Amino acid sequence: MDNEQRQVRLEKLRDLQAAGQDPFSHVKYEVSHHSEEIKGNFAEFEGKTVSLAGRMMSRRIMGKASFCHISDRDGTIQAFVNKGDLGEDTYAAFKMLDIGDIIGVKGTVFRTKTGEISIKADEILLLSKSLQVPPEKFHGLTDQELRYRRRYVDLIVNPEIRNVFIKRTAIIKEIRAFLDGRGYLEVETPVLQTIAGGAAARPFVTHHNALHLDMYLRIALELPLKRLIVGGLERVYEIGRVFRNEGMSVRHNPEFTMLELYEAFTDYHGMMELTESMIRQAAKNVVGTAIIPYGEHMIDLEKPFERLTMVEAVKKYSGVDFDVVADMDGARKLAAEHDLKIEKWHGKGHVLEMLFDKYVEKNLIQPTFIIDHPIEISHLTKKKPGNPDYTERFELFITAREFANAYSELNDPIDQRERFLHQEEMSSAGDEEANKLDEDFLLALEYGMPPTGGLGVGIERLVMLLTNSPSIRDVLLFPTMKPV
Repeated sequence: MDNEQRQVRLEKLRDLQAAGQDPFSHVKYEVSHHSEEIKGNFAEFEGKTVSLAGRMMSRRIMGKASFCHISDRDGTIQAFVNKGDLGEDTYAAFKMLDIGDIIGVKGTVFRTKTGEISIKADEILLLSKSLQVPPEKFHGLTDQELRYRRRYVDLIVNPEIRNVFIKRTAIIKEIRAFLDGRGYLEVETPVLQTIAGGAAARPFVTHHNALHLDMYLRIALELPLKRLIVGGLERVYEIGRVFRNEGMSVRHNPEFTMLELYEAFTDYHGMMELTESMIRQAAKNVVGTAIIPYGEHMIDLEKPFERLTMVEAVKKYSGVDFDVVADMDGARKLAAEHDLKIEKWHGKGHVLEMLFDKYVEKNLIQPTFIIDHPIEISHLTKKKPGNPDYTERFELFITAREFANAYSELNDPIDQRERFLHQEEMSSAGDEEANKLDEDFLLALEYGMPPTGGLGVGIERLVMLLTNSPSIRDVLLFPTMKPV
């Protein structure tokens, strides 16, 4: 049926072209206003002539008078089309239009007898012919996978999806405004790197032909930004794409957008204050409130976020007191009791992390900072004074998902080298996510990096939260999909 309708539309196009009326020949149309501007300010526009353009989404032919709805960037508006106003030929041409065609409409703003704000058309022009039949909103594009694959169609028939991406842009603007207001400098760092560092993740590998060199798509923004702190740029941030060669789920996509920022002369406590304030401000300015729905929950971003050490959180939700675990033998015994799989490169801190993953994360619905992570999983982080098994690090969890990761950044080049060497040992033992030794970064630290707080925030997860979207694919215009 769709092929038959496409053939009908092709024949209409050929007839138009044969008559010298090729719709694809138009290069410009003067748009004076958009739908929501007119509808929201009717008293100002009533009786005035406007011109707008968009996609025809519906049409009712009623003899000598007809109605259609036009969808533009802001919304939809009705056009009243009368044979007496347009003339016989133009009205006949209008009746030959198809749903989905791009048209320009010029006319007078008025309100119909039923109260609908409309445009009384004096001119209608076909600007682009749609050869495909757009799906009807409620019965057409219902297949979720197809919606992601054909986002352009999804945006046509589902205006609420369009609003998600409008809000995404607004959220990023709010983040920029917040950081700019605190004296941060936005910068750009390389996507192609010779060493994939700054996170525990598997990279994508590519090859530079001219240099005969394997390179990596960045898995984090961290190490180049820290070099800028060394160089004296005391507050820097970047919002950019990162790439991780890992599985896909409702929470993960191989490429996603990360905010990373670094501030000299502060620590992870300063980063907690910044994170909480930034997210709260974004919610208020974009959504209009800091108490927001997400699924079946109401998330309170207004009150102070809870703070628990990782050890406290594990004890609270599993009953295990990790403080009494003296060594790796005790950790192995504990892992066996809780059916946790131990790899040969694992240390005591990895067992604590696995207990957290199994028992705690699913319970962290309201905003919670999990602080003081074990050193084994925090190789770029300062040790806690007086407790060197743990580090000054936090992760923020909301709706049982990680939203942010932050440190008091390790600035001791000797300690950092030892941590890198330990990472290489883990890599040799089979850990594919272990970091490589970065000699240039160590050289930068030897020039001296001030005490620094650093933060990473997943933009997609924040957008998911503030738009009540269940999947990361709902907030990526073009999520990664397996070819069909």
